[in-house]
Amino acid sequence: MTTKGHVPNAGFEEAYREHRMALLRLAYLISGSHEVSEDVVQSAFTSAHERWDQIKNPLPYLKRAVVNLVKDGQRRHFRLRTKVVERPPVVLPHELDEAWTQITQLPWVQRAVIVLHYYEDLPLAEVADILNRPAATVRSDHRRALDKLRKALA
Repeated sequence: MTTKGHVPNAGFEEAYREHRMALLRLAYLISGSHEVSEDVVQSAFTSAHERWDQIKNPLPYLKRAVVNLVKDGQRRHFRLRTKVVERPPVVLPHELDEAWTQITQLPWVQRAVIVLHYYEDLPLAEVADILNRPAATVRSDHRRALDKLRKALA
């Protein structure tokens, strides 16, 4: 039921057009899979659509949904132990390739912190909010991840 002048889900399509690619990038950087990224972003928007009128800040809501869906999917993947067909690796400059290889080896939470902080350019406080973790814990995750990366790249 709509009230006069009120359009259900106003702004949803605009938000989809504006944020879809950035969310796909985020999902890919955390999951490492194009297929997972597409599924996760679609699921995040589907979930948001159902309650769009209740969402005050769509981008943080969608980022949190993407991160949580990737995490849930990885849990399911490890439980099922299924093989995923890998796409051919993207050829990157040696420095990026080596660093990215090490980032992909980090534990899930540390990888998410690095991706959200450096690739999404979010302050650690916002990363903590998205990951639903205490800010001090995220700072520790960040420090541990950087320590591991420094050692691996030394």
